[in-house]
Amino acid sequence: MSALSLLRPAWLAGLCLAASAPAQDVVPLADEAAAYDVILLGSDRTMRMTVPVSVGSSGPYAFVVDTGAERTVISRELAGELGLDPAGSITMHSMSGTAPVDTVMIPRLILSKGTVRDIRAPSIGRVSLGAAGMLGIDSLQKQRILLDFLNGTMTITPSKEREQRRDNDEIIVTAQSRFGQLVLVDASVGKDKIHVIIDTGAQVSVGNEALRRRVAGRKAGKLFQPIDLMSVTGGKISAVYSTIPNIRIGGVNMTDLPVAFADAPPFKKLGLEHKPALLLGMDGLKLFDRVSVDFAKRRVRFLMPEGGNRDNDMLVSTDPAGIPRG
Repeated sequence: MSALSLLRPAWLAGLCLAASAPAQDVVPLADEAAAYDVILLGSDRTMRMTVPVSVGSSGPYAFVVDTGAERTVISRELAGELGLDPAGSITMHSMSGTAPVDTVMIPRLILSKGTVRDIRAPSIGRVSLGAAGMLGIDSLQKQRILLDFLNGTMTITPSKEREQRRDNDEIIVTAQSRFGQLVLVDASVGKDKIHVIIDTGAQVSVGNEALRRRVAGRKAGKLFQPIDLMSVTGGKISAVYSTIPNIRIGGVNMTDLPVAFADAPPFKKLGLEHKPALLLGMDGLKLFDRVSVDFAKRRVRFLMPEGGNRDNDMLVSTDPAGIPRG
């Protein structure tokens, strides 16, 4: 499971200004007792979008969609309210490691146009989830997810349904499947190939240590600020925070993308711990007007923003060659 939040020191908002000053690979905190702002999953409404999901004949309830999570999760409170049967404990993988969690059996989940049956779902406190539940890839394998950032909506439709006509400003990138995850391999930082995983459950984008070394090697003196990341299980992992000057994904260029770098367990689970890899979270996805993720067809569609810019600090644009890839 990838859903996470950021434990962010108050000075982090000035990261771009501080980056212009001389720096070393990792800059220690000036004040060990500096106060941290805890940003819980879903606390930033601009990055949190939910879909209505019915549990059996009850609901609908607001569920977060997490394309980086293996399993669907339900809040402990909702599971108790609905009287769902306990299904034993499992070891759940998260951004911070593994943790034992209790599970319940969900006989039937009803999405907008589809039904998923017999889901053994971990149950976690609602405060940690930030929603009534979370749809993982066990519920999304035959679905297409559309994130419409212009209108602030997210929809799920069966992959077999006809997609809307391709927009002239739309870039299509094909993906490989690893353990159900969609991995974009036509991506690079400079001349270095990287692997990119679309992760709608992550509030921030996360790169592994192999990617951090590439970024540090390409830009000497790049500022890396220490932070902590918190997963939905309550675990924390230490990371460093910086920006990547330029990332190419298919025919898309992303400039100055903020990234938290950590040797997070999901990279090892995907066999990418030694290869430069990035979990592209909602902070990067929201730069586009729309993003469509089709698990069955292994395809991601990015609709470019008009003028190529939807953020004052970050920029997305088409490949200089003007040729969509994928």
